[in-house]
Amino acid sequence: MGTAPEYQPNYVMLNYNNSSTIRPPPQRRNIPSSIAFIYIALNPKMPEYNVASFDVNAFNMAPDFSLYTEFAVTVKANNPNTDISFIYGKESSVVVAYSDSTLCSGKLPAFHQPGVNTTLIQVVLTGKSEFGSGLQEALMDNRETGKIPLLVVVNAPISVVLKSFPLREVVVNVNCSLVVDNLAPNKKVRILSSEYAYAFNGMKLQM
Repeated sequence: MGTAPEYQPNYVMLNYNNSSTIRPPPQRRNIPSSIAFIYIALNPKMPEYNVASFDVNAFNMAPDFSLYTEFAVTVKANNPNTDISFIYGKESSVVVAYSDSTLCSGKLPAFHQPGVNTTLIQVVLTGKSEFGSGLQEALMDNRETGKIPLLVVVNAPISVVLKSFPLREVVVNVNCSLVVDNLAPNKKVRILSSEYAYAFNGMKLQM
């Protein structure tokens, strides 16, 4: 009987030496009431996100105005906290939209991010959408000018872990407004500009 292939996670953790490390989530334990005071004393900070790369694997427009897309997006997640880590849950979502029309979607992997850590999360998004003639013409105009506006929406359920004590799960929402220079398959895509908006359990945050 052959040996099963080794599982390859679709995220990469970077430490100070830029080497990859993968750490398992801590076991659940009872949280003492004093943990809230410790949490405040540690001055917790929100994780920070940005789109590190954007690749187009497929962008096929049919005569009936339907569009099939496959994008590969790398999201850089930074945890600046020393004694606070994050557990990313399974029920996440990532959506890429153009002019309020969803192009494709996918989800983040479930993983544990330790403190003072930067993780590169690789997400493949696929989708087929109905594109009217008006949207198709607008997209073609944007492609000719080399400035295509896209919206990347990330919703991630995250459990905060204070040292070894998991706290309650919250939902972090990130809206990233990108402008890219092209959507040609298998051609390098340059991100010309990006703006980020954050929400925490539905409440907008000033970053």
